Amino acid sequence: MSSTLKLSPRKNPSAILIPLGMTLALAILFISSSCAPIESGPETIPGLIKVTETALPTVEIVAASETPASETPAPATPALEDTATALPPSDTPTLTPSETPTASPEPPTLTPTATPVPWWQVYFVTPLKFGDKDETAYATNGLPASIYTGSIVEKLVQRIDAAQTSIHIASFETDLLEVTQALIRAQQRGVDVRWITDDEAGTAKDSQPGHGKFKLLTDAGIGVIDDKRGGLMHDKFWIFDSATVWTGSTNVTVSGAIKQNNNVIVIESPELAAIYERQWADMWSGKFNSKSPSTVDQQKLTIKDTNIQVLFSPEDKAIEKLIPYVQNAQSSIYFMAFTYTQPQLGQAMLQAAQRNVVVTGVFETLGSDSNYSQLKPLFCANLPVRQDGNPEFLHHKVIIIDERYVVTGSLNFTDNASQTNNENVIILDNPEIARLYLEEFQRVWQIAKNPDPVKIKCQ
Repeated sequence: MSSTLKLSPRKNPSAILIPLGMTLALAILFISSSCAPIESGPETIPGLIKVTETALPTVEIVAASETPASETPAPATPALEDTATALPPSDTPTLTPSETPTASPEPPTLTPTATPVPWWQVYFVTPLKFGDKDETAYATNGLPASIYTGSIVEKLVQRIDAAQTSIHIASFETDLLEVTQALIRAQQRGVDVRWITDDEAGTAKDSQPGHGKFKLLTDAGIGVIDDKRGGLMHDKFWIFDSATVWTGSTNVTVSGAIKQNNNVIVIESPELAAIYERQWADMWSGKFNSKSPSTVDQQKLTIKDTNIQVLFSPEDKAIEKLIPYVQNAQSSIYFMAFTYTQPQLGQAMLQAAQRNVVVTGVFETLGSDSNYSQLKPLFCANLPVRQDGNPEFLHHKVIIIDERYVVTGSLNFTDNASQTNNENVIILDNPEIARLYLEEFQRVWQIAKNPDPVKIKCQ
């Protein structure tokens, strides 16, 4: 199987990338680390801006677009498509580039952006390798400057230090000293700081080596509550000053922010922040499961021609809402999945492949060869799927459809995530954001490995 993916020409005219000559301000950060960074393949998505200044470790990409005025019309919902034709067996992605491939990008640093302020930014972790003892030491004493500088942790601390009125957090766990100290500083200057976490992965772990951060927060007068239930409070979102949302797959831990493959998207929008604030307030009042009513029809908005849909589990039945996007795919579906066991979503991808949609994905290796994983049905249908090459976790929960729709957030592709846990998902219709996630997919694909057919026995 080839190690390089070729990306297909865009079929939908509405998915054409916005020209750089417009007022869109774009900045891309690709940061190398003290260990070797993951390089993109020889064929990458066209249009990547290259910067050649000296790089810093841990965050791979930052991209941005200018802040719009408030716009709130609802996006169109994708229609179901039932027709299917047979797809010849293939073990390699069959996409072809829409224009001449660019060379592999040189490691860039953040390009200064002109006013107006960016309305979205995207970050990816370049995973570093170090042992459990070092991980515990970094959680206890703080990250070395060589790791902290330029990392997602630094980006988050900068957001915390800039907050003026409120920081409302729904985040699964933490062990990061720098984040804890920044939140205490915010509390001391009068910012309303409150954290909702999981009981098992959050507060119950506080007595373990390298943890104890929730006690530090509560000792400083910061409100912390957990879900006190069997399902997970697995959300990963932060709301700053009721105006900015930080979300994605990244747990606020040394492992999540430094060692795993993860993503963060930050969006400046009071309207979007209000959607997340409503969900956060429900949980703060104790509504952690079906007690929280679904307001999914009120969770749509449009920012600068980007249609956005937000989903929360369990009340919004998130995977049920994702399946129509897969069923409506016209040209391509790429995914990166920490856990993918949900059969209806898997079946929708198989049906998409049968109508000549390219379906390609990378699974986290751990658990992907189990009988419950969707790796086997996709692999046995001769679709190009791989198991990740990171010795730590591939922790993404990402689907990229038709090079325009991006699905990300805390939701693993499982029934438990959709029906039991507290989870958040954001779906964006934005080709420029999709391009960045496709570049991350390229990096992950390059170091991933083909499944072992001896372990995955196709009938």
